[in-house]
Amino acid sequence: MLTGPPFIPETITVHLGAPKSDAENVTVSFPHYIKNVASSELYPTWPENALRANIYVITSFVLNRIYTEWYRSRGFDFDITNSTQYDQAFVYGREIFDNISRLVDELYTYYVRRIGSIEPMFTSFCNGTTVTCAGLSQWGTVELAEQGYTPFEILQHYYGEDIELVKATDIRNTTESYPDRVLTYGEVSNDVQIIQTQLNRISNNFPNIPKIAAVDGVFDTQTQEAVEAFQRNFNLNPTGAVDEATWYQISYIYASVKQLAELESEGVTYGEIPQDHPSLLQPGDSGPFVRSFQYYLAVVGAYYASVTPIQITGQYDEQTTASVRSFQKTFGLPQTGIMDRETWNELYAAYQGILESEPDTGCGRLFPQEILREGVTSENVRTIQQYLTYLSQHDPAIPAVSDTGYFGPITKSAVQAFQKEYGLPVTGVVNAATWDAIAGVYSDIRCGSGKRPYQAPGYTITAS
Repeated sequence: MLTGPPFIPETITVHLGAPKSDAENVTVSFPHYIKNVASSELYPTWPENALRANIYVITSFVLNRIYTEWYRSRGFDFDITNSTQYDQAFVYGREIFDNISRLVDELYTYYVRRIGSIEPMFTSFCNGTTVTCAGLSQWGTVELAEQGYTPFEILQHYYGEDIELVKATDIRNTTESYPDRVLTYGEVSNDVQIIQTQLNRISNNFPNIPKIAAVDGVFDTQTQEAVEAFQRNFNLNPTGAVDEATWYQISYIYASVKQLAELESEGVTYGEIPQDHPSLLQPGDSGPFVRSFQYYLAVVGAYYASVTPIQITGQYDEQTTASVRSFQKTFGLPQTGIMDRETWNELYAAYQGILESEPDTGCGRLFPQEILREGVTSENVRTIQQYLTYLSQHDPAIPAVSDTGYFGPITKSAVQAFQKEYGLPVTGVVNAATWDAIAGVYSDIRCGSGKRPYQAPGYTITAS
């Protein structure tokens, strides 16, 4: 399922038959699709207010299919069918009526939604004569228009008072929601937060899937256990990692339990849209998310001669922009200088490859791709405890901790003390930025400056 505010796709792919039929797919512009369906479903002689109401309904219906990835989440390579048993009529190559074409050009960016929800409403409808249903009656709109109803009043008559018409301001190509990489333990991202949100809602209907206490974008042990339980429940390989099949199965089940493709939908609220982890960072941005990606970029820049070196400042400045562009050029991406999803995917993969072959210099290791916080037990916790204890010998503001490998309240207090001392957000959580700072100070004191893994000489890689 797509997340965030709905948008108008530039094109739409239509399957010319029932979903599982061996029929042709055609891709047309979105306005042309609406014009074709309206010309196939409606009579051009109907009152204009009836035509307008029906065009809003046709647009909302197809945008719901796109927003929920109704067909693509099931493995189909199209957005909607032309079967009226499942969707709405589309006759490829047919004539478009002039007055309908004019109205669609004016209205195709508007859609219906329930007040308080985000997704385009599944505006079910039927002709109202040979077929009746819950939802709008196409012929009934004619009678209402002749009685003087406005288009919005017609919609309210059929769908209730709690609806609104919304104009989508974003028109762009449709991209699939899957992030093109497997989400695994230790990752921190907006995509992880999406999965956590959806799994927690699914668990209401499937209580054998455990709840995830912290929906914060951190792929921790609880998230891994919930993914494994979901995979077992729906006959997927229980790896605990979110691959493409798992991603779309979660999306499909989430849309199903919330009835997002039904008239009486539970709806998606703004509170369910992940907001903690920005999906795009660009020049002028600042803060901990910029600092984190700068760390990854600094490491990659030390190992790839073609990637411009960078300082970790938390400011998306000119140096950062130039470094991002050089990374994008090295890895064959559009050289925008913006940290978008595709660039982040490549950066994450490049860093992971370096991490797996990292030499142990004894001067502070690279961030191990595991967020450390209270309750975690791992060898990485033991490592950070050893670093903190070493630092405590040189800085009385930082307390020593036992290297038990368990992240308890004492370790959290030591991390908070370090963060306060070195100007980091005092969270008590060891993310990439905090790990880098702790390991960096440890390395400088123990081995001297310039001896950390991504500062030491001899590890440069020339990209092919």
